[in-house]
Amino acid sequence: MKRLTTILLAALLLGACASSEGKLKQRAEELCQYIPDHELLERSRDYMTPDFYAALDTMFNHLPEFEAMDHEWLYYFVTGNGGTIADYTVTGVEQTDDNHAVATLSVRQRWEDGSFDSTSDIEEHRLYMERVDGKWLMSDFDEHKADCLRHIAINREEQAVRQAITDYLVGEIGEQYQKGEVCIPVLMMVHEEEELFMGDFWVLWYNLSGDTLKCVSGGNHAGCMTMSKADVKYTVTSFEQTVDGAGNVASAKRIFGTYYDIYENIHSSDNVRKAVRKMQLQEYVRRHQMDVHYYQDYGWPAEEL
Repeated sequence: MKRLTTILLAALLLGACASSEGKLKQRAEELCQYIPDHELLERSRDYMTPDFYAALDTMFNHLPEFEAMDHEWLYYFVTGNGGTIADYTVTGVEQTDDNHAVATLSVRQRWEDGSFDSTSDIEEHRLYMERVDGKWLMSDFDEHKADCLRHIAINREEQAVRQAITDYLVGEIGEQYQKGEVCIPVLMMVHEEEELFMGDFWVLWYNLSGDTLKCVSGGNHAGCMTMSKADVKYTVTSFEQTVDGAGNVASAKRIFGTYYDIYENIHSSDNVRKAVRKMQLQEYVRRHQMDVHYYQDYGWPAEEL
């Protein structure tokens, strides 16, 4: 009788484990619908832990678009940019403790007509799950959460530097020009190391006319800025600029040193300057929620943003 009871208990435990694993597997399959694919769905918020959703939301929606696109592991996540759709199969789930589990996914690419892309391999991925208030949520995917947090920290540092440069260009250099309604500098970085920041900078003042930013004044100010940092705030302490006229090339070679060729390639390219200017104007307009669709230099046709 004792042995029979033991066998029955073992069978019940095995049945409970199988049932629990089956439910976890079913939940993992449901969560697969919310793995980002070129965009982070707003409804994903209810299926992710708050910290994982916040990290992805920052990357997708609160940094410049090119930031996500530069990191294909994020922007494409699984499918890539080939017009296919990820087909997920949960091959197993391991519960590591009472509140954490890891699902193993087998992923194939299929076309929109339902056929599979025979040229792509079957890939294996990991979906991490955490139980929050009794519900299993997606807490990570292929350990991208750490990648996101690391990149966000780097980006915030870069933004702090660029904000300090912008403040200096507007407050110090911008005073030398006829003022418009808004000053939006163009920052083309050449090299950064420790407290030295080299770049080709343009200071440009605009007036807003309808949905167009019309440039009223501005000029080029290339050189090397020295900065100090207190906590998370940077401050420009000095700015050595290239000189105008006959001494321009000599001063640029002295200031930029071994990075002169990089500076010259940037400085001499109208296409590079136009592309960077457009991108930074788009970011400024988006950040300040301006109803602006064009910018225009005096005597030139308006350019669409």
